[in-house]
Amino acid sequence: MILLCVRQVSGISWFTCLKESHLVQRKRGMSDCRKLSEDVQNAILAVATVYYWLPKGQGTTLRKMVRDATTEVVEGMIQLTETILSAPLERCLSQEQLISTGGVWEACEQVSSLPRDNQAAVASALAACLGVVKDALEEMEHALAEGQDPYSDIMEDEELGFRGNRDTYWSEADRKLLSSCMGLMKASKACLKKVLGVVKAYGKADSPEQIAQLDDLADNAHEISPSVDELALSMYPPVNELAVRLNAAKLASVLKKVLEITKTSHVCPPSEEGWVQFLTDAVDHNMNKIKNFTQGHL
Repeated sequence: MILLCVRQVSGISWFTCLKESHLVQRKRGMSDCRKLSEDVQNAILAVATVYYWLPKGQGTTLRKMVRDATTEVVEGMIQLTETILSAPLERCLSQEQLISTGGVWEACEQVSSLPRDNQAAVASALAACLGVVKDALEEMEHALAEGQDPYSDIMEDEELGFRGNRDTYWSEADRKLLSSCMGLMKASKACLKKVLGVVKAYGKADSPEQIAQLDDLADNAHEISPSVDELALSMYPPVNELAVRLNAAKLASVLKKVLEITKTSHVCPPSEEGWVQFLTDAVDHNMNKIKNFTQGHL
């Protein structure tokens, strides 16, 4: 159903529609132009209908992706229409019209690559979360590797202070605490990577229970990347140890919940339970070290 409606939209050359709409007005009159507009409208309605026809039982993750892709197409076409109406009648397309046309084409391409079912949708969502966490981890690793001053790439400024300001440096005590925080961030990356792997290998969307389990996994895994970002931001100097502890505890809680959901779902056969326990222990180990380092700041 999705691919059929996609073909209805993609089968219309938006560039041709835009070009002909100008020529029609100049040469063939408003009747042909009206017909062209109706064709575009029908194609847009066909795409919008996909989202409303897609049963909720097919999965909330899949529905959200279809909704977002549909919205991109509709909003892109609205922008393209506004560009045509606001521009003077010309034979050549303006730069703004070309950009708007490209935007519609890009939106249509996104629709054509929508996942086939909720299993593929959840895998796509997990991959996106993993990419964000990887970026945050690499950024923090780079900052720690720079030495004592994570702001060394920022020029001296009257408001920021001189490089001699110790509030812009990590102390030795800070680094010991950050080591365990980095352990949590690495566990986050490993967790998403492993969960993505089992969803691809064992995930199914054949029954309501399987679909619901996948959605539950995606909803909770979605909390990992913002929790990693919050922890990473609190790790920059001047380090507020209480804020670090609270953010670390939040991330640890999210990770353990994702691991528990994974363990009790159909994507985790007995052969995969070993890494779930290993990562759970790793989260507890790093969180306990963070608690010990920050005990005096409660």
